[in-house]
Amino acid sequence: MADTSKLEPEERKKAKRAARKAAPAKGPRKGARGENKAKIKKASRGQSKR
Repeated sequence: MADTSKLEPEERKKAKRAARKAAPAKGPRKGARGENKAKIKKASRGQSKR
């Protein structure tokens, strides 16, 4: 994508949208969403924490 920092906001929006439409499709996910997020130990306890 070209440098859009010098464009007006509306023009920038149009340029970015055009670039997104021109980009190839990403395809299906390789893993679960958020699989790389830091896990919270207390949250995994389930009902015992309530």
